[in-house]
Formats: sequence, structure tokens, C-alpha cells
Amino acid sequence: MSEAKVKSYQRVVIKLGTSVLTSGSSRLDKEHMAQIAAQIYALYQAGIEVVVCTSGAIAAGREYLNFPELESTLANKQMLAAVGQGQLLQTWSNLLADFDLKIGQLLLTQADLQDRERFLNAKDTLMTLLSNGIIPVINENDAVATAEIKVGDNDNLSARVAILAEADLLLMLTDQQGLFDKDPRAYKDAQLITNVVEITDDIQKLAGGSGTLLGTGGMATKLIAAKLCQRAGIPSIVCSGFQATNITNNILSAATTGTLFERLADPLEQRKQWLLATATHQNRIIIDKGAEQAIGQNGRSLLPRGIVKVEGRFSRGDMLQICSSEGVPLAKGMSRYSDHELSLIKGKHSNDISGVLGYSCGDVAIHRNDLVLL
Repeated sequence: MSEAKVKSYQRVVIKLGTSVLTSGSSRLDKEHMAQIAAQIYALYQAGIEVVVCTSGAIAAGREYLNFPELESTLANKQMLAAVGQGQLLQTWSNLLADFDLKIGQLLLTQADLQDRERFLNAKDTLMTLLSNGIIPVINENDAVATAEIKVGDNDNLSARVAILAEADLLLMLTDQQGLFDKDPRAYKDAQLITNVVEITDDIQKLAGGSGTLLGTGGMATKLIAAKLCQRAGIPSIVCSGFQATNITNNILSAATTGTLFERLADPLEQRKQWLLATATHQNRIIIDKGAEQAIGQNGRSLLPRGIVKVEGRFSRGDMLQICSSEGVPLAKGMSRYSDHELSLIKGKHSNDISGVLGYSCGDVAIHRNDLVLL
């Protein structure tokens, strides 16, 4: 029996995709959602704290407005999310009220997770809800989020919420039974992989695209989410959400229905977990081989002289993706300089910073305490 299943879960994050909430249709399947609510109540009765990370706002908005024909623009999606968010929350509130459970809503964007103070404020709210027996229902704030501040998909959001909540498990309910050794939609002999200790390149190659038109995440995004959780010491399970009892089967019993991604035995400390939980979007820097060895093998800070190229627009304190000369993501970290400043001092020695800029924010571009390897 795996280490993850030996330990009992005290706090879990349950991620529900749009395809699960609609049962693959164009409407919220309230009967199925009621079954999920009953499973959440079963966990509550067992003394397990539950955080719900729910998709479905845009689908709920389309249904509420009687499926209008709209262009696929950001403004229209934000409008549908603004309309549907209230409908989605009310549905969850009504269904869980049948079990005398109360909910509290958190709408997050990447900005809430990237800024350390806002991250801690969100954490305080989340923990206070749980300590008062209230179930947090979390979604991305799609009504205001733009490409620059979006987490991207609710798989990644749920992983970051699991880190925020210091959860013991992330359970991702989807339209697939789990991770297969080949695409089950194309191969009848595809076999379910029930346990993954490490998400290697070969494992990542097994992930296909999104299985539905309604959802934004496929198996590939779930592997990214699972890998984030692994680094933070949190196991995760991907399983079918069409059978509501998979919730209690995976959490209250030793058996796994789906694919279990085990936690790492040596997780990152909390500050590094926060760095891992932030997204970098298009902000990145390319480094040379010497810098790659310094940060990857020697645990050193990133110096300006190791930077070859600067991409994106960012300010001091923003998160950057650090890539090899071939463009392979190696790490992420908090920059001590803006994109303009780094562009001026890249390739130069630390002693030259003041001479180039007229001032200095330190000898390093990214300090090793503000950097986490990928």
C-alpha cells in the first residue's frame, strides 16, 4: 500500500471540471451535482475538511441566458462568467444546504497567488472558513481575469489551491477514468495506470488533449497540476467524475479508483511552495550553460552575467521563468530587476550594475532563496 494511502486525509481539495458538472451536456446536471454534494457531506461527517474548486461558471451563464449565439471574445466570456458565477454558486449553496452545510466563495486570479501578501491574505480567509465549518467554493475570477492575470485552467488553479490550503490530497474529477498507457479513445487495449511515483518525460508524453469542447483542461494540464502538488508534498488523484461515489471511494477507503500520483518524500519548504504556486506566463529569461550549472547543480543565485536574453514585460518582484539556451524551462524565480533593467545588465558582471543603471538593487538577478527548480 502506498505511503499516500496509509496516512488518513484531514483536508482535501476536490476539483470538479465543467464536463463533470454538466455530465457532458450543455447544462448543469443538478441531479449529478446533488450526488456529489452527498459525497461531500459524507466526508464532512467523517471529520474531513473539504475545499471545492469548481468550474462551470461560463456554462451556467450560457444556460441562464438561454444559450445566446455570441462571438468567442474575451469580453463575451467574461460576461457569461459574470452571469453564471452567481448561478453556479447558488446551485452549490442550495444543494449543500440540504445537508445543513454552508459555503463561502473565493474568486481568485493569478495576481492573488503571485503577490506574497495577497497569497497570505487568501490563505487566512480560506483557513478561517474551514475553522468555522464552512466549505470554501473556489473558482478563477473569470469575469475580470485577462490573459496576463489568469491562472489558465482549473486544474492548475486547484493545485495552487491545494498548496494554499496545505491540503493532504487533491482529487481531480474529470471525464476520464485516469491516466492510461495510451489514448483510450483510440485504443481499446489501453490500460489504466493506477499509481505514478514520478512524473517523467515518458509519463507526460502519455497525456493527450482536452476530451470535451466545454472544458479548458485535458490530461496534460492534470499532469502539470499533479507535478506541482508532488513538489509541495501533496498526493493527487485523477479519476472519473461521472461516478460520484469515486469521491468517498478514493478518500475514505484504501483503494484508488483512478490514477494516484504520490507525494514526494522531500517536499519544498513553504516559501518555495509559494514560488512554485505562482505562474510566469510570457515573462522569461534565457541563461547560458554556466548559469544553468550554477543554479541547477550548485544551488547558486542567478547573476546578470549568466543571462542571455530577456522576454516579456515585468517589474521588480515579478516571477520569471528561467530557461536554458534551448528554451527548456529550468526554474522560476522572483526578479530583483525589471525587464528594462535586466536587458541593460544582462551578460555583465555584478560590479558593473551601478555603472550601467546608476544604482543597484543587489548583485544578483534572482536570489537562490527566491528561486525554485522545475
